[in-house]
Amino acid sequence: MVVAASLVVVAGTVAGVLAAFDDGGRTSDEAGSAEVSASPRPAPPPAVPTPSAPATTVSAPPSPSPSARRTTTPTPSKPVTKREHRTAAAGRLYRHPDSQVLEWVRSHSGDARHAVIASRIAEQPAAVWFADYSPDTVTARVAAVTSGGAALGRVPVLVPYAIPGRDCGGHSQGGAPGLDAYDAWIDRFAAGLGSGEVIVVLEPDSLAQAECLSAGERADRFASLARAGRALKAANPRARVYFDAGHSGWNAPGKQAAWLRQAGAASPESSDGIFSNVSNFHTTADEVAYDRRVLDALGGPASLGAVIDTSRNGNGAPADGEWCDPAGRKLGRTPTLSTGEARIDAYLWVKLPGESDGCKGRPGTFTASYAYDLASS
Repeated sequence: MVVAASLVVVAGTVAGVLAAFDDGGRTSDEAGSAEVSASPRPAPPPAVPTPSAPATTVSAPPSPSPSARRTTTPTPSKPVTKREHRTAAAGRLYRHPDSQVLEWVRSHSGDARHAVIASRIAEQPAAVWFADYSPDTVTARVAAVTSGGAALGRVPVLVPYAIPGRDCGGHSQGGAPGLDAYDAWIDRFAAGLGSGEVIVVLEPDSLAQAECLSAGERADRFASLARAGRALKAANPRARVYFDAGHSGWNAPGKQAAWLRQAGAASPESSDGIFSNVSNFHTTADEVAYDRRVLDALGGPASLGAVIDTSRNGNGAPADGEWCDPAGRKLGRTPTLSTGEARIDAYLWVKLPGESDGCKGRPGTFTASYAYDLASS
């Protein structure tokens, strides 16, 4: 059965969701990497592995791919330790000053759509993506974002997106040239996290889309993701790290939880929980229910929670499964660290509204007409 893939990044040369790219003027990293040992990777079984995707630089963050909704039986809840769940972070979310929507707002003050886009999209905090593999500059680029947030007493949301074999060789193929290189890149990423509160949305699609990998390749990827979580939290104990749970229209909660567990998402040394709906359209209510089922099946401490991408889910997912800039969508709930929902730590804008999936504009570019449609629906 074809299952729902939540993301497809179309490669381009444009900045994506507040994507933090090398501007060519930064020096090499100076900070040391986190002291995290490598995770053992079992040898693949005697089967022909899925060919690795060619490594290409991706400059745009993800957009959703075609999906087919699965009907699943909820996984029975597992008992968890009675422990009070703590909130994701105490501060307010950070809006990075460099993004395509802000650039558009600054240069189009006379546009009739300006006020709507400026007030409803540009003023909202959103994630900063690190989608290109640039190990020599990633520490400085991460530090620029985290220090900016710390200076204002606000919480940045960062998205490392460089896992090898990304998107199963599809449109968003790329990332690091191999898992050893990825491990080293994550160490450098972690070195820029600083000491303030920060949320890390670790590798969208890396788990939910793992079906295309052989058993050995999955084990290797999961080991690297577990190691990444440890590196990020060792570098900054105040970092909140969330792992890929796909979305409510994709894998069954039990299946997704099994993969999450293998990737270290149930361990507080690696993880603070899960994220869902990145770049997708499923309703917040559906995601809340789904995430709780995944967390129940995952086990681990009761402190584990979930964050949900609400950037474009105000009208839910299209009934026809359309994924490319579908008509009739609208903005979802504004980003917040106070959801009022048990075990739901935050509603985030991970995919910035108005950045095209490739139908209403060039892939990954801010498209004012699309943004206006979302903001005025």
